Amino acid sequence: MFRPKIPTMPQPTGLITPPAAIEPTAVIQHQPTTAPVVLAPTTASARPTVQLTPGTVVALVGGGTAVVLVVGAVLVSMLLTVAVTGASVAVCALVIRSLISTEAKRH
Repeated sequence: MFRPKIPTMPQPTGLITPPAAIEPTAVIQHQPTTAPVVLAPTTASARPTVQLTPGTVVALVGGGTAVVLVVGAVLVSMLLTVAVTGASVAVCALVIRSLISTEAKRH
């Protein structure tokens, strides 16, 4: 009744096909038949530029402030937890020491 039942591994059913062999393919590059077209050099970069408007600056500052406040609250609560735990352990140690010393004085 209290013995654990160990499941057995299911056996595959049906036809089992071996994995297909993958053959390497050759990459052939064709040479252009016409002369390449030379474009004028562009001065714009390929990356899109990010434009900061006053609204996005306020949103970024507000978001950063919120992140800092949340992380700070978490860290302060962890520090407070450690302090309360340490204080309670110290009080328990004092009570136990007091009980042991009064018991030793009675005998």
